[in-house]
Amino acid sequence: MLTLVEKNDDVGLQLEAYHTGWTTHFFRGEPAPAQAYCEKGRGLYDFERHRSHAQLYGHDPGVCARTIGAWSEWLLGRPDTALAGINDALALAEELTHDFSLAMARVHASVLHQFRRDPEMVLQCIGSAEALAAEKRLALPLDPRIARGWALLVPDGVAAAVAPFRAALADRQKRGTTHYGPYSLTLFAEVLAHSGDHDGALAALADADAIAEKCGERWWKAEIYRLRGALTLSRGSVGESEAWFAEAIDTARRQQAKSLELRAATSLARLWGEQGRRTAAYGLLAPVYGWFTEGFDTADLKDANTLLGELS
Repeated sequence: MLTLVEKNDDVGLQLEAYHTGWTTHFFRGEPAPAQAYCEKGRGLYDFERHRSHAQLYGHDPGVCARTIGAWSEWLLGRPDTALAGINDALALAEELTHDFSLAMARVHASVLHQFRRDPEMVLQCIGSAEALAAEKRLALPLDPRIARGWALLVPDGVAAAVAPFRAALADRQKRGTTHYGPYSLTLFAEVLAHSGDHDGALAALADADAIAEKCGERWWKAEIYRLRGALTLSRGSVGESEAWFAEAIDTARRQQAKSLELRAATSLARLWGEQGRRTAAYGLLAPVYGWFTEGFDTADLKDANTLLGELS
């Protein structure tokens, strides 16, 4: 599409060509080119000239460039920049008179807050998306029960989290939907693990990995591997667990996903610390943590900083 429009002076067509690019790159697990395409799209987008695209193509490209851009920024290790981006997307969506673009922005905001491990904001954003969807009779791009199920997990509401998750995933299976499958199933695995169903959690991760490989949706692969490591460790398989953590780190590095690299490095460093390999653990985690320049109030960076203090 970019080749077709590169010699065309129709900015609207150029915008939509980049639109396909940032979406495809992101879900393939390529946040750096996705972010570059989002930046290009934001530069091309003009509110008055291109707001009609929401009606023509289903949702507003300016909003999408900001939400996918925010997700990409988080993966690339810029949590605060990501938060500013999602807030910018919500503000733009409020200006539009296109209900689905606003609902999409709210759902995407809930996902960004899940990345940041902020359950209260997840519930707030998904609740507002559901209210709009009910009022306007819209289908949301991600089942709200998935976001809510994860958010309910945090205050120890495991029983309340599992049931809606199962129902949401069953509905997805009936429709034959795979989009967001690896991400949704990985969150479900986390909920199942907290409920004590480790076999179910491992089965969910296997399904997540299979969908990622079949459909090419690889942006959450590092988390699939990291959680496999955590689950195998809980079963006492230390060597296998270490291998999965290492695979998660390698995957995140290949994808330039610094936020997921930090999570995986924290998990492996904690394991090494418990084995008495404190120097190696510190040497693994400290450079990853030291790379970050923002987001120090987020849960992942707090956890890494606390662990570094214990290892030093």
